Amino acid sequence: MLKGIGPVNARNLVAYCGGVDPIFADRKLKQTLEKVPGIGPKLIASITDRTVLPMAEKQLAYVRKHKLRMVFYLDDAFPKRMREAQDSPVLLYVKGPADLESERMVAIVGTRTPTEQGKRLCVELVEGLKECNATIVSGLAYGIDIVAHRTALKQDLPTIGCVAHGLDKLYPGEHAGTAKEMLEHGALVSELPSESPFAPGNFPARNRIIAGLSDCTIVVESGPKGGSLITADIASSYDREVFAYPGRPTDPRSEGCNKLIQQNKAALVTNSKDVLTLMEWLPKSKKKPVQATLFVDLLPDEQTLVDILKAKGKVAIDDLCVQSKMAQGKAAGILLNLEFNGVVRALPGKMYALN
Repeated sequence: MLKGIGPVNARNLVAYCGGVDPIFADRKLKQTLEKVPGIGPKLIASITDRTVLPMAEKQLAYVRKHKLRMVFYLDDAFPKRMREAQDSPVLLYVKGPADLESERMVAIVGTRTPTEQGKRLCVELVEGLKECNATIVSGLAYGIDIVAHRTALKQDLPTIGCVAHGLDKLYPGEHAGTAKEMLEHGALVSELPSESPFAPGNFPARNRIIAGLSDCTIVVESGPKGGSLITADIASSYDREVFAYPGRPTDPRSEGCNKLIQQNKAALVTNSKDVLTLMEWLPKSKKKPVQATLFVDLLPDEQTLVDILKAKGKVAIDDLCVQSKMAQGKAAGILLNLEFNGVVRALPGKMYALN
């Protein structure tokens, strides 16, 4: 409730003050605050203003009355995926029983004005993700978001809506029925308290929650600008996988997806199977041990790379170059040839492994 104190400053305050309680109880707090990076006189005045305590008590009463969950970043229950992000919220308000730590969490985002083909691709994607019992995460907005949520409900998959306002309201109002249905097995999530005013900046901030909760982010359709591209960029900055559906070069609603793929910011996918394969979520089939005799015809440099992969399992191309003492161009050419011959397979993140 403190004005001007965002997630990064909040963490610094807790760290320097030795916990949460001292921020509101230490009489010599001002001396400590002067040492905290990013905290100047204006913010010190805000922090030492005790009028926020009644506001916090009012918020707590609202949370208890409406049976919300509050998850603080120091709690064991705070989602581990979110904890990895430096700018993640310090507190999440959650309405609904969904597990924020579900084994497989997939964010699906896209334009608010999708084509009929885009809607169909989104439906087919969610239907296919039922194979791995994924939890579908999106922003409850018009377009691709609401198609993803509603398809998840039809497939009996948990679905989480991350909203850009407090949980005392819902925007857009037309989605209230879907939101209510989501609360049976899914959840609504926000970092904002009740009675928070609508503000344009809340939407990009909300997108980092969508990306932070998820193992991967999939963009179905997107124009050259928009929230879905922001979500994709944030997911990439969190070192999460990003996928995009390609579209016609002349279609403005595919321009964003095509650009993500062109700039190597997203892997190209055309269906749920591609996603399951790239995420290695397909059921593991029992493979017979690879016999060494399969590699007797390999050239010396090929054998060198194969031996490293045998010993290490999954290896990044940069590490392969270091261990084999090969230039990256040479190693990439050899790996491509091995891939064509079915000896190795390429994985997301420029990783390689033996077949």
